[in-house]
Amino acid sequence: MKCPGQDTRYWKGSDISEAKCPKCGAAVEFFKDDTTRACGACGHKFLNPGMDFGCAAYCEHAAQCIGNLPPELLAQRENLLKDRVAIEMKRYFKQDFKRIGHATRVARYAEEIAKQEAPAGLAVILCSAYLHDIGIHEAERKHNSTAARYQEEEGPAIARAILEKTSARPELIDEVCDIVGHHHHPRENETINFKVLYDADLITNLEEAQKEKPGDPQRLKKIIANDLFTETGRQVAKRVLLKQ
Repeated sequence: MKCPGQDTRYWKGSDISEAKCPKCGAAVEFFKDDTTRACGACGHKFLNPGMDFGCAAYCEHAAQCIGNLPPELLAQRENLLKDRVAIEMKRYFKQDFKRIGHATRVARYAEEIAKQEAPAGLAVILCSAYLHDIGIHEAERKHNSTAARYQEEEGPAIARAILEKTSARPELIDEVCDIVGHHHHPRENETINFKVLYDADLITNLEEAQKEKPGDPQRLKKIIANDLFTETGRQVAKRVLLKQ
């Protein structure tokens, strides 16, 4: 069965478009399923600016559907991975909106911190953010507890299954699972990816605690100064927790 989005029987006039060559400015006609085309005037080959590669980033049959994926898409693949992992996290937690909300907030702060501290690790950091507490239901079921050590014990296997489902590369899966397996307990020499996730999680935990029962600002200042790893994390914490 052919993907309806790529089946010409379902196409409309808008599925054929023109784009200006970024090198010479000549008009180049693109069909919807063209990943790249060469400019007839100067020969410059460029990516179809109107093509939606969202499904192709994850689908194992993408090459059969639209041919070889262009380098520009392959470079974005891991950054797009976070969206798939977020969906899988929500599916796993189902109606547990408290855990879904927590993971989403951690991911939001993690992304803000990572863009300044560790942009190269964004895929690992965001996958870790969405999955860091993924073992909490198993911890409750097996140990009748949500204690950090039980979450860390149960989380990696579930995180691995989710990431393998998304066809993430093995090295990314291993690093994310390692972070999930000790995200509350920093080691002596931690990676910047771990530090960003740790800061985002701590900020979120403190924010949630503040909403339930406002704490002493002086205590928060000490935590921000002493317990966070990154300078960007401290800046985010001051904004979120101290309204500075």
